[in-house]
Amino acid sequence: MELSKFFKKAPLIPVVCQDERNGEVLMLGYANEEALQLTMDTGTAWFFSRSRQKLWNKGETSGNFIFVSRILSDCDDDTLIYVGTPKGPVCHTGHRTCFFTTLWEKPEEK
Repeated sequence: MELSKFFKKAPLIPVVCQDERNGEVLMLGYANEEALQLTMDTGTAWFFSRSRQKLWNKGETSGNFIFVSRILSDCDDDTLIYVGTPKGPVCHTGHRTCFFTTLWEKPEEK
């Protein structure tokens, strides 16, 4: 598969990571073409760090890898989902997912 088609609009594209066991959204990262290829080659989630300006393998230092079993693309080929199984907590804070803070919730109607 020609991966360059995913990077025509921008050099980095968003990647949502989803737990294949329960559908839970685990984290959001960004991938360049090399990170996407490394994910496909290794079966673990790779990203490009915008702050450090370098590739990183999720779990490389913590041991909390995400083992990717499937990669989905949206209809515009500019966003991906890495579907897989996390080993341990995904968030650097120690939470299972990076999405643990409620920003807003619709009030119950009375």
